[in-house]
Amino acid sequence: MERNDDTMKMSDTIENFIRELFVDDNSIELKRNELAMYFNCVPSQINYVIQTRFTTERGYIVESRRGGGGHIKITRVAMNTNEALRHVLSNVGDSLDVMTAEAIINNLFVNEVLNSEQAKLILTACSNNALSPVSDGFLKNKIRASIFKNLLLMFI
Repeated sequence: MERNDDTMKMSDTIENFIRELFVDDNSIELKRNELAMYFNCVPSQINYVIQTRFTTERGYIVESRRGGGGHIKITRVAMNTNEALRHVLSNVGDSLDVMTAEAIINNLFVNEVLNSEQAKLILTACSNNALSPVSDGFLKNKIRASIFKNLLLMFI
């Protein structure tokens, strides 16, 4: 259990370090091996952080180039409200799990695309509690995606 907590602390530290690099730019380029050496961790830890914390749902585009220590380009997507909502709508498929829905809504809230009340409304409507009458997980995720997209359409 402690090792898992330490791994999460390291992941948080790496994530915060990378986020701080975005202060002046919307795009950064990193070398995977150099970052791993800086944090005294394995390169796969860097990959894990980038793959789980710098996702499209959170407003990032990641380009990875192999060789030469593994260059990674991360771009923060800056959009106006309608562009952001349309981007999300075009990327949400026919099924949506609760964790992904929460990550997307959190990103939209943090980037001031949605206000607090709008975010809470969507999170509540898409929660597992709201969908508790549906026992089939696959069907629940399909219904969640439909509700999610229809609610987002209200704000365009």
